[in-house]
Amino acid sequence: MSVLDTTAVRLKETGAGAPTLVCLAFCGGGTATFHDWIPALPDGAGLVAVCYPGREGRFAEEFARTWEELAADAAAGVAAVAGQGPYVLFGHSMGGWMAFDVTVRLAAAGAPPPRALVVSACNAPDRGVTDRDRFLDRGQRDEELLGWMSTHGLLPEHVLEEPELTEMAVELMRADLAARDTFAHTPGARTGVPLQVFSGDADPVIGEDVGPRWAALTDGPFRHDVLPGGHFYTPQVWRGLPARITSLTAGAAAPAPAPSVSAPSVSAASASALSVSAAPRGTAAP
Repeated sequence: MSVLDTTAVRLKETGAGAPTLVCLAFCGGGTATFHDWIPALPDGAGLVAVCYPGREGRFAEEFARTWEELAADAAAGVAAVAGQGPYVLFGHSMGGWMAFDVTVRLAAAGAPPPRALVVSACNAPDRGVTDRDRFLDRGQRDEELLGWMSTHGLLPEHVLEEPELTEMAVELMRADLAARDTFAHTPGARTGVPLQVFSGDADPVIGEDVGPRWAALTDGPFRHDVLPGGHFYTPQVWRGLPARITSLTAGAAAPAPAPSVSAPSVSAASASALSVSAAPRGTAAP
């Protein structure tokens, strides 16, 4: 099966000339999280969610063990969508760092850039993984991880009632946390695409300097929206989040020009990972 079948999972078709919202999930997350966003999308806008290894349609594959593995895999999925038309790249929590990293990788490889980059509920990546970012830790007990996921509505009731499913959920979470903990920001990495940042006014994970630090990582237009609620905002805000993405809702008739980007060079192997599916290896979250 192709990358577009397994990694870049289309949840809503894109109308002629409209952009596609491409979503990268948080630790322990999958594509199901974004199904509820379909009613909030502007007319014509499509929706694609990137499926990380080891879950859903990629259940038979091993989890990515490092950030590099996970980012190369995600970049391959996004690149496959980028070749089909204009898109906006979104990432929540760990997915925000992933979206930034993927944008830099795509630029270095000469792939089409997103019309805009949208990051949600994450501190700027330039100081690496801090204690604040480790609000969930792989060393926590199963009950603690499950409690956090349940509190934030990330585990359906039927999963909590099945020990085998809860065990899988914890395994997935621990694998993603382990990959997150290997993240290291590349000094000088930045982007030139428009950048929109969302943060919750009651999210203890987010530092007070989140706006200025993210603004310093782009040469393009910048916007920071502070929303009601915690790490996943309020349920109402979360369900309607696509309607707050300005690059989807206002004046999006043409793709953004290719950005001026300062990015680290990539090896030939890394560049090729943007256009081909990662080989098979082997289910919420910061």
